[in-house]
Amino acid sequence: MKLKIWFKRKGWAFLLSVLIPIIIMAVVYLMMGIYPTSQRTVLASDALSQTSNFFASFNNTLHGKQSFFYTWYGSLGLNYWSFMAYYINGIFSFVVALFDNQHIPDALYLILLLKFGAIGGTFWIMSDRLFKLPQIAKIMLSVSFALCGFSIAYSPQQMWLDGLIYLPLVILGIHYLMDDRKPALLFISYLLLFLSNFYMAFMVGVFSFFYVFCRFLTEPKRFKASLVPYLITSLLAGGASMVTILPTLLDLKNNGEGLTPIYSFLTRGMDIWDIPAKTMVGSYDTSKYGSAPFIYFGMLGLIFCLFYFISRKIALKNKLIYGSLFLLLIASVYIEPMNLFWHGMHSPYMFLFRFSFLFSFLGLLLAGFGLEQVTKDDFNHFVNIVLGLIFLYVLISFVANRKRYEYLDQKTLLVTLTVALLYVLLGVLIQKWPKRLVLIGCLFSFVFIGEQLINAQSIVKGIAGEWNYPDRIAYDDHFSDINTLIETTKNENTSLYRVGNVDATSRNESFIHGYSGVTMFSSIRNRHSSQYLDQLGFRSAGTNLTIQYENNTLIMDALLGIKYNLAKEDLRKYGYKAIKTAGDYTLYENQFAMPLGILTDKGIYKKNAVKNQTELMQYLSDDESTMFSFAEVETVKENNVKVEEQEGGVYYSRTANANRELTYSIDVPAHSQAYLSLYGKGTEVDIITKVNGIQRHGSLDSSGQYYDLGYYKESKTIEVQVVFTGENVVQLVKPKAMFLSSDRFEQMMKTINKNGVSFETSGRTSEAEVELSKDQVILTTIPFDKGWRAYIDGKKVEIPTFKDAFLALPVPKGKHSVKLVFLPEGFRIGLSLFVSCILLFIVYNWWLRKEMEQQTHI
Repeated sequence: MKLKIWFKRKGWAFLLSVLIPIIIMAVVYLMMGIYPTSQRTVLASDALSQTSNFFASFNNTLHGKQSFFYTWYGSLGLNYWSFMAYYINGIFSFVVALFDNQHIPDALYLILLLKFGAIGGTFWIMSDRLFKLPQIAKIMLSVSFALCGFSIAYSPQQMWLDGLIYLPLVILGIHYLMDDRKPALLFISYLLLFLSNFYMAFMVGVFSFFYVFCRFLTEPKRFKASLVPYLITSLLAGGASMVTILPTLLDLKNNGEGLTPIYSFLTRGMDIWDIPAKTMVGSYDTSKYGSAPFIYFGMLGLIFCLFYFISRKIALKNKLIYGSLFLLLIASVYIEPMNLFWHGMHSPYMFLFRFSFLFSFLGLLLAGFGLEQVTKDDFNHFVNIVLGLIFLYVLISFVANRKRYEYLDQKTLLVTLTVALLYVLLGVLIQKWPKRLVLIGCLFSFVFIGEQLINAQSIVKGIAGEWNYPDRIAYDDHFSDINTLIETTKNENTSLYRVGNVDATSRNESFIHGYSGVTMFSSIRNRHSSQYLDQLGFRSAGTNLTIQYENNTLIMDALLGIKYNLAKEDLRKYGYKAIKTAGDYTLYENQFAMPLGILTDKGIYKKNAVKNQTELMQYLSDDESTMFSFAEVETVKENNVKVEEQEGGVYYSRTANANRELTYSIDVPAHSQAYLSLYGKGTEVDIITKVNGIQRHGSLDSSGQYYDLGYYKESKTIEVQVVFTGENVVQLVKPKAMFLSSDRFEQMMKTINKNGVSFETSGRTSEAEVELSKDQVILTTIPFDKGWRAYIDGKKVEIPTFKDAFLALPVPKGKHSVKLVFLPEGFRIGLSLFVSCILLFIVYNWWLRKEMEQQTHI
């Protein structure tokens, strides 16, 4: 009965606050041709290459196909617990369990809509308890936050939206604690926030701390006693969240990037008009570099936020205090050190000003407090604010840099001015016909929803133009073919093996299909292993955000345990045999693939040992024989290209508006795997090689340098066609042909294979049985991580570091059982803090209530 009464009085408003954002976004996506099972998907930007793949891996985890702590399918192996802390730990992530991996785009579409609805719902919950306003006003404020510029523009990175869901609850919890000494909501909200996404939690945590300080300054005597409870509650919530945060921080410390140096005081590329320009309806510039912050939160929200600061009914002290918080956010946009601080002192890779949602939230929060003070006598203020905004927007259109603000076209200006004038007109109608409030309220709602719809559509169209909402085929192209072949490999193996897809559909494809590979694109990665793999020929430059399998040699295929290759065209690699075809793909098995471990000696630990793949091969085989030979290439044909040789290399310039094409002649010796070495500089330069009718693609800045030309049993002269696309001038080291002797390779691999150690892997463990005639070292290709523990015959032993890249374990002679177990570093401490801090908070909350009851009875 109580629920029925609540719904009749308020529940309908809560429901509308949830449903209106969902419906508006569903309509906008429908207008873009996106709906459940549609050909077009919501997988714009990194949602295609990262989010969809990572949620597919989480789906595998929920169905028991991998551990929550470790995945063998993130490149060679990855700390999955910290990986989830950034990409996956959202409130609606479990929805993927209702879908199979081929329909992950539909799951992400549903999750995205649910998050928009949840943002509106939590803001309404806050509004209903903080603002003394009609429900229609609370709904409008809630919808404005759910569909603010940030939430829509950055929706491709939907893991960030959880911060917007919990922010209103955190602020409401602060009010409960400061007003009534009730810390439960704040504790729960903080805890869920920290557990969902540590990155956004940092921004919300800092903002909420500033908010507590500002609120304290409004009434120091009243709120002084609440500061200690706030600090205790915050610390206990933070302590409980250490079950996720501590392992993640330790992982980032061990494998993350360094802090970004501060080169200038002012943020580069910013303009004085950036902030007011982004309050206009439908303003979308870019979410790449050079963007202004996305701070739009609706015309009504902006109007009444400004009213808060000009109304005489609100204390000047409060205006100055909360205004200073606004100034802090504005300064953070223009002052580079402050900007970096909000991002954890790490410069964002596109999607700039990721704290800008705080601007929208604060604006709507103050708008709510301003609306509480509005009466009929304030109509002139309302009109003056609108006229002032109109003047400002028209001024921007005339004086602002046209090139920078080209996104502020006539349509954007016209829509913004029309919406503002319609709100003034509706205000006039309220003044003239106060008895027609229901009708005018309906008109208000119509204009408001129209504004939100137009803004959402404009931003989504901006995303589509900049990033593209790809068709479903971009995600599930050849899904069934690849999945069929991967399942074949799983059925034929009990120990860990690895797969390389030379025609991969995504850099994170291994996450979807559940196979261990090399290629990965992720902000959470094992940098030390990637750096060493880069030395071994797998391209992973700079900050190691990506690592690529393409364009390496047979040596690394063998040593890294690449037992299978997938390819669309004929794979002419020595030692590979076609075993099954599904659709356009063929599965090839590598007869030289090593197991997970290789026996060697302690010399492997020396600082300068095995710096590249040749040295590693020679060391493991105890054979110094030369495997590679090199030869010059002869250019026999050039098309649309000017070739200039200089001291720094060879420059290939475009001579016509077409792709540059060169044809090389190469004399390949018998019994050789041939490669063409192409290494140089060039942004977004793709390279296509064609030899014997087989075409391969690569990227100059992200793929390896050795383009496979096939295996030749007999000596032969071949012609290789090379096509360059991308920027006008490409700089290369002079191309050379490289030949791997198949005879030497096979002989050395036979020696190494005798020392192979097979590991059985399951979840977060890996086990092997060995019988050694002398003390040796088991060098594994498991990426080194401090979370690994090693046990020999059940006794824990230390794991010396091998270049901080792979696990390498000394084992004494004799027969032994070796077991490797992974648990994220810091997890045990975090778990104990999780339990103890929750228990401490329960006790503290009980004590606080008892104390309040005693004070009430006095």
